[in-house]
Amino acid sequence: MKRFLIISCMIAVLASCAPTNKDNIIAEEPADILYLKATDALERGDFAEAVKYFSEVERQHPYSQWAVRAVLMEAYAHYEDMNYDAAIEALDNFIEMHPGNKDIGYAFYLRALCNYERILDVKRDQSYAKEAMRNLIEVTDRFKGTDYAKDAALKLSLINDHLAGGEMEIGRYYLRQRQYLAAQGRFRTVVDQYQTTSHVPEALLRLVEINLALGFPEEARKNAALLGYNFSNSEWYKYAYEKLGVRNEE
Repeated sequence: MKRFLIISCMIAVLASCAPTNKDNIIAEEPADILYLKATDALERGDFAEAVKYFSEVERQHPYSQWAVRAVLMEAYAHYEDMNYDAAIEALDNFIEMHPGNKDIGYAFYLRALCNYERILDVKRDQSYAKEAMRNLIEVTDRFKGTDYAKDAALKLSLINDHLAGGEMEIGRYYLRQRQYLAAQGRFRTVVDQYQTTSHVPEALLRLVEINLALGFPEEARKNAALLGYNFSNSEWYKYAYEKLGVRNEE
């Protein structure tokens, strides 16, 4: 009996301490009230609270005009909270369910930003940069002439430069290791695929160095000539001809 009483008391204590979900339950309210609470939370920077209320608009009033808008705003709240995966999931749902919505362009643009914001430095994996590029190209193709397309085009240029920088970083590493063919492939990629970026002059100079190291002076001169024709004021052009001059003297 004593043991039974002790166990009963323990159960009662544990039950009284058990967490409750009552605080997380949002009462049924009109859609516009829930939406207003969500936007208030968003303005305060309480993004988790904003997500909760936007989600409630969808749950409590799925067929209202507020619900459609709430899906997009929930994605935006996730984006501001840097919860990019959740934002992309919400945006994918919006794009699939409301392809004709007046804000569909913004949905595509915001999805691109979610990957763009996650682009890491050139020494890290570039999967987000490549996905952001795919998203941004989609924006420029689908929404020509819009502000979204204009900003997407600018960001595409920056991503191109970023990806070219990644190729250069790897190419320099191979060059330091005297793995000339591997380095040559990276620098050639920059010249061929990222022609409008700031990395092309150095890439051409590195190709001059590699061809000289491999014993192909004619190829080195061709790359130097290309460098001089397109970037005659570049420091890399001067370095290229200095190296060619030293090799000719030898």
